[in-house]
Amino acid sequence: MTRKYFGTDGIRGTANVHPMTPEVAMRVGMAVGVAFQRGGHRHRVVIGKDTRLSGYMLENAMVAGFTAAGMDVFLLGPVPTPAVAMLTRSLRADIGVMISASHNPFEDNGIKLFGPDGYKLSDRIEMEIERLLASDLSRSMARADKVGRAKRVDGDLYRYIEFAKRTFPKEMTLSGVRVVVDCANGAAYKAAPAALWELGAEVVTINNEPNGLNINLECGSTNPVGLSKKVHEVRADLGIALDGDADRVLIVDEKGKVVDGDQLMAMIAEDWHADGRLTGGGVAATVMSNLGFERFLNSKGLDLARTKVGDRYVVECMRENGYNVGGEQSGHIVLSDYSTTGDGLISALQVLACIRAADKPASEVCRKFEPVPQVLKNVRFGGGKPLEDEHVKSAIDEGRDRLGNSGRLVIRPSGTEPVIRVMAEGDDRSMVEKVVDDIVSAIAGLKTAA
Repeated sequence: MTRKYFGTDGIRGTANVHPMTPEVAMRVGMAVGVAFQRGGHRHRVVIGKDTRLSGYMLENAMVAGFTAAGMDVFLLGPVPTPAVAMLTRSLRADIGVMISASHNPFEDNGIKLFGPDGYKLSDRIEMEIERLLASDLSRSMARADKVGRAKRVDGDLYRYIEFAKRTFPKEMTLSGVRVVVDCANGAAYKAAPAALWELGAEVVTINNEPNGLNINLECGSTNPVGLSKKVHEVRADLGIALDGDADRVLIVDEKGKVVDGDQLMAMIAEDWHADGRLTGGGVAATVMSNLGFERFLNSKGLDLARTKVGDRYVVECMRENGYNVGGEQSGHIVLSDYSTTGDGLISALQVLACIRAADKPASEVCRKFEPVPQVLKNVRFGGGKPLEDEHVKSAIDEGRDRLGNSGRLVIRPSGTEPVIRVMAEGDDRSMVEKVVDDIVSAIAGLKTAA
């Protein structure tokens, strides 16, 4: 069966355009409600959302679908994605829903689903939901006396704040630390500043006035320029940049320099390894993580297990191999001792714990390796399968030969648009650029030839 709705991270699209319409959202609620009816108990679902204007529309549509399927709905309001994962388990819900398009602009929205264990759904369950969406759901709806109820439980946000705070070492405090937190006008605009302040930090908050239209707008982890300026302006010790649903984080050191996810994972892994806390003998990360990161881990006797792009694949690798640190260069970091998915706030707290333990500035603690020159370019194609063209395959083989053992070449089609992403890295920047340009030219040349 071909997927019609689910992509690499749930269902996503432009708000009020198929599939992000109230009709589809309601049917998703109905289908998921049917799929997760297990046993005779009252079934429950928790629904969180970020601050997008369209969240209200999709939330109400999903409430209609879930209650029609006989599920009770707990509405959390604007909360981070990892809070939904945590509260799904804490409230013993059968399913968790996050209405968010993560780091995308406000025009987009999405539906992320978590099972009762707090993990994102498997491919098998998503395919079952796809099958139900294509069926006549009216026959599976609840009787009139079994229709579900819905209620708001906004106070449960503080369960998550307390949970996040408990991941910070008990013997430590953030007293005397000045932190700037960029909330991206998103889901963590209440939780992140509150948790940091309650741990003792002096907190300067920016982009914490969401209006439905300004989420991720020139702010947050996708655009930390304003955060860097603010760190300089207030002479902060650290800057924390979250994205719209707070499952990603980037750090800005006291000099205003941005620290990416690879460096943060390297720091946490080294610290945990020294304390005997790191499990699995390494870290799980995607094919996009820098070669310098891999070399750093290898120098410590640790492995880097690479996965396909997408946090769900990272988590699958972690669960299969026993890793408790994993993530993406973009700042989507999963620390499985604490969370089942990426958590920007908890990751930031572990970074702060490493800095406090070292008693050194962030600029000295947060950079563990020199990144290898990495070049990424996207090339659009008109159709067909350009990676099967003999000329393109020849350019790719030649590029791999030129890079040899001192570099890497990653070529992958986008899952959401007709784009081929070409990434190469190696010690010689000019060679890396030439390899990428030659492959991009070969793919682009197919359009000209056509």
